[in-house]
Amino acid sequence: MILDQLLLLSDAQAFTATGLSTNTIDLGNPTTLRQVGDGEPLAVTVQIDVAADFTTGDETYAFEVIQSAAAALTTTTVLTRQAYIASGVMISTLLIAGFILVMPLPAGYPLQRYLGLNFIGGGTTPTITFTAWLGPWKFTAAKPQTYAKAYTITG
Repeated sequence: MILDQLLLLSDAQAFTATGLSTNTIDLGNPTTLRQVGDGEPLAVTVQIDVAADFTTGDETYAFEVIQSAAAALTTTTVLTRQAYIASGVMISTLLIAGFILVMPLPAGYPLQRYLGLNFIGGGTTPTITFTAWLGPWKFTAAKPQTYAKAYTITG
């Protein structure tokens, strides 16, 4: 799979608090004849570029795939959410550079025009850098490899 710039939500985007993905994906006006979520299953893949910070041990990290009628993602609906809480599962070994998080979109969604990613950081020093993109679910099993000239090829 070759990653298309138009399907990229975040490109090595650094977060130190809650924030939205740099990019949104414009799916066009949804109609009964154009329902993106009714075709091949889709997923948002998040690749950790710089490991999450766990200096104080109270950091929390949550990723939400969101949809909105507005390009600025002002009023959103959460389609899927994945949270990592330091006081629960030992996540410091998970959110390291190279870790891949796959967030499948529910069947039949999205129903609104724009798709984005919301990152929610909590605790004393939540810091993380990641790249996120939308793609077919079947291409999420292989870890992406970056080659010369910034091409990324998977499975």
